Amino acid sequence: MPNVIFLYGNDEFAIAHKLKEFESDFSDPTTAGMNTAHLEARAMSEDELNNAVNAMPFLAPKRLVILSNPSAKYNNPAARKKFGEYIGNAPDTARLVIHEIVEPKEAEKHWLMKWAAKNASAIKTQAFMLPRQKDMAGWIVNETKNQNGRIEPAAAAKLAEMTGVDTRQAGMEIAKLLAYVNWARPVQGSDVDAVCIVTSQQSVFDFVDALSQGNGKIAQRLLHRLLENEDAFALWGMVVRQFRLLIQAREILDGRGNKDDVARALGVHPFVAEKTTGQANRFTMESLESIYRRLLAIDERVKTSQITLDLALDTLIVELAGR
Repeated sequence: MPNVIFLYGNDEFAIAHKLKEFESDFSDPTTAGMNTAHLEARAMSEDELNNAVNAMPFLAPKRLVILSNPSAKYNNPAARKKFGEYIGNAPDTARLVIHEIVEPKEAEKHWLMKWAAKNASAIKTQAFMLPRQKDMAGWIVNETKNQNGRIEPAAAAKLAEMTGVDTRQAGMEIAKLLAYVNWARPVQGSDVDAVCIVTSQQSVFDFVDALSQGNGKIAQRLLHRLLENEDAFALWGMVVRQFRLLIQAREILDGRGNKDDVARALGVHPFVAEKTTGQANRFTMESLESIYRRLLAIDERVKTSQITLDLALDTLIVELAGR
């Protein structure tokens, strides 16, 4: 294996898992910590990098140096050129693993990708991209196997709806589910309902979906479930933000844009763009602007202590679900 490895992508969970694999490669766990250095590029000095790379391994053939997000430090052509030259001269006694968060559309033009391509014989690259929403249930099935368990397809689909493409959250929920069934049987849909907490982002999507369909009963249930796990003011901020995104998305759609245009213009993840675009299609611009004015009025009443936030959220459901 080359001494320099570059991991990139937007799946932080998968990258973290891969880094753990590198750390577990040491044959003697007692010396692993002495032969491993974790460096965050933004916070490190050149001396720290130099010392980590050039230090001699202790009772092991190589040291492991993990460098996170070099773009935060090497942010101009001269610095990047110097960094590439330095890494190219790294000694054989060091295995340097570089990782950086890179979105799929940025990968080909990213400076580290170009640098790795020019040095392909000496650098191994590996991509870790988030799965698409439609592939998330399959990802959950595979990850459950990786965690030595089993999950029924319907349960995987239900969990995928809850977590979206958040692989880290999904991995944590899978671990909880397997502990719940004690690895003795496949995870079922009822287990997902009993154990998993719907992520706040997905819950807000579901909450707005219920409002858009005029279903006050479901909206009320989702709201109180959210309030069990979220601070009311944090939840309020998420709701206001979502309607602000809906107005912007509706404007893009009215200009004959699509979900990809929404993702680019709003700077949100493709999954968020897809959900927001779908919701925006259920509203007219006039209705969204009217709702946003209501939100601002409620915000003013809460800030002036005319109404509590919990009551304001319940009032919002009555007003919007019955519009």
